[in-house]
Amino acid sequence: MNADVRWLNQVSWDDQGLVPVIAQDHASGDVLMFAWMNREALETTARTGEAVYWSRSRRKLWHKGEESGHIQKVHELRMDCDNDVILLRIEQVGGIACHTGRHSCFFQKYLAETGWETVEPVLKDPNLIYSKDGGKSHD
Repeated sequence: MNADVRWLNQVSWDDQGLVPVIAQDHASGDVLMFAWMNREALETTARTGEAVYWSRSRRKLWHKGEESGHIQKVHELRMDCDNDVILLRIEQVGGIACHTGRHSCFFQKYLAETGWETVEPVLKDPNLIYSKDGGKSHD
């Protein structure tokens, strides 16, 4: 058996062949996002050094940053004690991980007095990030 296959076999994949993944900024420790990977996504991530996820809504591989340019350079892959969660310690190119234009997808904080409140600013308008020309005609 190929050693490259054995490490993938150690992951406890769910019944859909997926594993949850947390992306964490390697320098600050900020949790940036949560996503899913299948075997091909995890193998591709390890091989290329850039985060590739499985999009459950689009039912296809998703190279983080393929549209926005905000790729994730992987510094370290870790697996939890139950082998059922992957942690990517990454460098977030451009500083924006969230499709809303924020640094992190975890920008809402629960406050007992008011409920969920947005506590992180939009760094770049998502309409500029995801326009065909990347917002260049708007600069």
